[in-house]
Amino acid sequence: MSTQSSPEFAGYPELTAAARTWPWQPPAGCLAGRNILVTGASTGIGSTLARTCALFGANVVLLSRSREKLEVVFDWISSHTSTSPVIVPCDFAGLRDDNVAALHDAIADSMGHLDGLVHNASLLGAMTPIAHYPTSTWESVLRVNTTAPFMLTRGLLPLLETSQRGSIVFTSSGVGRQARAYWGAYAVSKVAIEGLVDVLVDELRATSRILVTSLNPGGTRTAMRAAAYPAEDPQTLPTPEAHMALYLYLLCASAPTSLQGARLNARDWSGPTAD
Repeated sequence: MSTQSSPEFAGYPELTAAARTWPWQPPAGCLAGRNILVTGASTGIGSTLARTCALFGANVVLLSRSREKLEVVFDWISSHTSTSPVIVPCDFAGLRDDNVAALHDAIADSMGHLDGLVHNASLLGAMTPIAHYPTSTWESVLRVNTTAPFMLTRGLLPLLETSQRGSIVFTSSGVGRQARAYWGAYAVSKVAIEGLVDVLVDELRATSRILVTSLNPGGTRTAMRAAAYPAEDPQTLPTPEAHMALYLYLLCASAPTSLQGARLNARDWSGPTAD
């Protein structure tokens, strides 16, 4: 564990408190000049990650359905950092190839390249047996959780290839690594994400510097977790801020190549010495 003192984040007491427990203390400015795209950036882990990346110097591209919620995150980043955030309202349920192409061109024109892509947006869907699972919900969950990350990855790979050290982080889940009853399309979508990581890693292994990993945040104090476990006391769960050191580690230019294809669990991660 690092002995470096934890940082203070003005205007973000939750992150300051969480940083005291991080197993690794990221150097100040470790993401300086890096362009990071975060999906699902309006709430929960995505919003926390967007703010954290900006505090460590990244220019963040914020994708989510709600323009209003994205503007809140945008305003916070603009007020608390000197970075240049960008908001892109985007409903993944209706994502098309031309939307991705337009996003690619906009990032290329304004930023030149992309250093990190974090697939965080997810839809929970129904918690019900397969025998009663609605087809429309099944299709929507797979579209948002699996097809959209595939489309964005395929479309933005050229921009990541131009980075000195690109990184793609796919958000997984415990039920993506061991599917369980009643998790339906959500579990299947995360199993598919794990497969997508394996395929991408194998394809890029000999030709690319892009680091590809999957990250399971585990039970975290978010609205999605509350929807899945309504009787659970959220105070027993870690906050999104508690996981930020691992995300930063994967997104910084010095992330080790030994992590290629790694399946990481945020709640078990004990810092770089564990790699």
